[in-house]
Amino acid sequence: MIDFGFDKLALIGTVALIVIGPEKLPRVARTVGHLLGKAQRYVADVKAEVNRSIELDELKKMKTQFEDAARDVQSEVQKTAQGLESEWQSATSSFDSLGHTSSSSAYDSPAADPLPLPPPTYRHPKKNWRLKRGATPQWYKQRHGVRAKALSGAARVARYRPPGLIR
Repeated sequence: MIDFGFDKLALIGTVALIVIGPEKLPRVARTVGHLLGKAQRYVADVKAEVNRSIELDELKKMKTQFEDAARDVQSEVQKTAQGLESEWQSATSSFDSLGHTSSSSAYDSPAADPLPLPPPTYRHPKKNWRLKRGATPQWYKQRHGVRAKALSGAARVARYRPPGLIR
């Protein structure tokens, strides 16, 4: 950038004062200040745009690297899965449907080997964990008049009011 010292700025100011005049100098200085501010903002915008484009290029490179790594991992997983599948097929090809090996011996007989049991299924315990069960049985509470449900005062009056009393 241009190097302006104090002596150069003072020389420019005195020349401008002589050429422009003292009446118009403040307005010209204000206009020059606005133009310099716009120029600085424009330069800052250009720098920011260049930085954004550089960052965008870096992000694109990182994206391609991650995609390549993901493709490599996916291909390795598929190769491993195919290898495991082929090994499983070769290992299970020597067994027949009942679990016997293809080479039969004198001890293997179909009648002596029971069919494999299916795995046990889940049964719900049929307990209502939200319901609090007391130690006193319900039949005892009903026989001795223990209230199972509480009534409000107004509901109790309405229930036990004699039929002849109407207000």
